[in-house]
Amino acid sequence: MSNEEAAPSPTHETPEDLRAESVLLERAIGGWRGIIDSGLPTVVFVVAYLITSENLGTSLAAALIAAGAIVLWRLFRHEPLQQIAAGFAGVLISAGFAKYTGKAENFYVAGLITNLAYGLAFLISIIVGWPLIGVFLGFFTGKGTSWRKDIAQRRVLAAASWIWVALFFGRLLVQAPLYFAGSVTALGIVKVVMGWPLFLGAAYFTYRLLGPTYRAMRASSS
Repeated sequence: MSNEEAAPSPTHETPEDLRAESVLLERAIGGWRGIIDSGLPTVVFVVAYLITSENLGTSLAAALIAAGAIVLWRLFRHEPLQQIAAGFAGVLISAGFAKYTGKAENFYVAGLITNLAYGLAFLISIIVGWPLIGVFLGFFTGKGTSWRKDIAQRRVLAAASWIWVALFFGRLLVQAPLYFAGSVTALGIVKVVMGWPLFLGAAYFTYRLLGPTYRAMRASSS
């Protein structure tokens, strides 16, 4: 067998590539564990709000208990708390603001602001020629900013970043009107529907779009 036949193509998915890309996705989005940890308190708040006939205090307590239970479970299993820490802090801030103002819809303010901040960050990064997906990928692969020298890679990384611009601003376009209308139940349901499913969809399409670019970056260092 010749060297040409034995050497894998940079664009061919080997088992090692798939494992490496899965690790990359795990680090970038936290995997299933990160998604559940960050979203479960919101689901609990919505369900409790419906069951208790819109009792704000009880609903907030249920959300905080759910967040606390996740932290205790991670501690019991000796698992890292980096991902859940930010989510727990977010629940505390959201619950505190809602309780302080007495308005249940304010439980979702932190989420709206977060979507706006992330959406703007991704959009600005594309405009200035430093798409955030490229920055993340360069960090996780140890390639730094070398991807900026390759026009084709820059275009792919910018396209991948546009996926997240669409995700974050898409959420805002739907959820902001519900927030200003005070539609707490509808906002909670929409937040859940547009949370995990859309996030996983965006992550999947990003993963598929970046596969060849990621493998090319790894091959260039071997």
